[in-house]
Amino acid sequence: MPAYPQFVAPFRAFLEQVPEGGRLIVFCHFDADGLAAGALFGRGLNRINSSWQVEVVPSGKGENAFLTPSAHERLLARKPDALIVTDLGVHAHGTLEGHGVPVLYVDHHIPEGEPPAGGTVLTGYGLDPVPCSAWLAYELLAAEADMTDLQWVAAIGVLSDLGDQAAWHPLAAVKKQYTAKWLKEAVAMCNAARRAGEFDLDRPLRYLLHDDNPRGLAQDEVLAGYRAEVATALAAARKLPPKFPPKGPEAAPVAIVTINSACQIHPLIAQQWISRLSDRVVLCANLGYLPDGMVAISGRAAGNLHIPDLLRAAFARVGATPPANFAHGHPQASGGHLSAADYALLLQGLGY
Repeated sequence: MPAYPQFVAPFRAFLEQVPEGGRLIVFCHFDADGLAAGALFGRGLNRINSSWQVEVVPSGKGENAFLTPSAHERLLARKPDALIVTDLGVHAHGTLEGHGVPVLYVDHHIPEGEPPAGGTVLTGYGLDPVPCSAWLAYELLAAEADMTDLQWVAAIGVLSDLGDQAAWHPLAAVKKQYTAKWLKEAVAMCNAARRAGEFDLDRPLRYLLHDDNPRGLAQDEVLAGYRAEVATALAAARKLPPKFPPKGPEAAPVAIVTINSACQIHPLIAQQWISRLSDRVVLCANLGYLPDGMVAISGRAAGNLHIPDLLRAAFARVGATPPANFAHGHPQASGGHLSAADYALLLQGLGY
């Protein structure tokens, strides 16, 4: 019995659009859940049809899957007959539908509208429990082919996004078979790869696509070096104090920590402060992560604060509109990338 019987027919209908010998591109997020979901499709699709040419392409640094034209150009250059987009959200803007490419979205984030005609959405959002992308990818493929030997790949995504107590049925057995230690180390290495300045996603993806257990990934020395680099950057950033807007009627309930690091540590720094500043939205602005003077901003909040609303209101207060790919995500986890000029407007709107 498939875990998600409601998804079997739409998944099969999507696959039926891929011709014999066709090119299937899998576009996945660069975190552990996204890479695991991408690798599961990368390996599982050929178990359904061995003639397909399947390529897994992780998203780029600072890229929005729906609103960054260069991302679409990169995908189109591979001449896909079909595209699977996983762990990158769902958006009314779509990806390659306008180019006549059938697209399947496999995701668990809050959908931002229905994609254009030609897009099929299979989302865990709204299910109970909500499966992460690797969990959902595994179950979709397992309804079509034997995927049991790749449960360890799915477990890396599940542990990364949902933790030890996740309700994915095979998790306990998978932890016993491959040992929880190696699985958790593999999660840490995937996350180190995307957080380090090198942004080297090929290395963890290679293990996920070719190995039969998590140990090689967990013990890779280059990835261990990335992990040490991220730990050093985090230790330095943790010492930096938040700054508050001057008190007054215009001051938003916000605190900003400004850092300058090539590492993707801004979400972790924002997260660390919310327990101490539970009545505020904490923004971490990283001036060193993106090229061309772009500022990477990660917001976290506890309680009932709604970060996208607060960020959009700040722009409105100075008579401006945020860029299209800013202030999305979850009420308690949002942000994006701003030019230096837009960042100055945001600060002004927040009362700094």
